[in-house]
Amino acid sequence: MATNYLQNIDEAFLRRINYVIRFSIPDEEQRKAIWQGIFPAETPLDRELDYDFLARKLPVAGGNIKNMAITAAFLASDSSEAVGMKHILKAYQYELDKTNRAMTKDELAEYAFYFDEIHLL
Repeated sequence: MATNYLQNIDEAFLRRINYVIRFSIPDEEQRKAIWQGIFPAETPLDRELDYDFLARKLPVAGGNIKNMAITAAFLASDSSEAVGMKHILKAYQYELDKTNRAMTKDELAEYAFYFDEIHLL
């Protein structure tokens, strides 16, 4: 069993669990390393993937990065394109949707020009 909401687990149930392992959110350097290694070598990637931006501006857990990478690959494949920033940023919006959060243009910083396209993909 895994959860991000330990506080929502009943106390009596939690007492019956022998081990609780806490995973912290990776820091910027760790997120960059995850992004750089997340796609299989066969995945067509846009040469302009900005790993520094992804690590700095998208403060998510490793599991979210995995979900985003898979979603971005499907989005790119559906468009017969290499995985690019617009696909990853759209996948990020999907991750935010899970927690009822919306991406803002400010969050996108130098990639704000993708904002309208991301919401249309």
